[in-house]
Amino acid sequence: APQETQDIINTAIEKTKDNTGLKLCFAFIYGGRDEIVHASKNIAIKLKEGLIKEDDINEQLFSNELMTKDLPDVDLMIRTSGEQRLSNFLLWQLAYAEFVFTNVLWPDFNDEELYKAIWLYQNRDRRFGGLK
Repeated sequence: APQETQDIINTAIEKTKDNTGLKLCFAFIYGGRDEIVHASKNIAIKLKEGLIKEDDINEQLFSNELMTKDLPDVDLMIRTSGEQRLSNFLLWQLAYAEFVFTNVLWPDFNDEELYKAIWLYQNRDRRFGGLK
């Protein structure tokens, strides 16, 4: 990564080093499809080496091969700038997420916009794929 990017990351690490409530994650040169392919290859290798059986392959095993294995799935995805697409971002992890799309550009996304998004989220009926 360019030095400027490394400096930003190092500053964020330094400023958040004593935090305990939230996790800060950066996704540089990340692609959801690539992540899924990588996880599939890892599972294929484990299967070939006899470390797992075909019947062991399930959603949990697959999730454990993803870069986000130590994080919960996404509950709320906020997409700024009027875009209404995933853009190859966290394809597996967004399966049951609620989406809020806003025309507000990221630099202008402030506390008020966040509260609006959270209010929309709180007023949704989350069924996680089930029927009502």
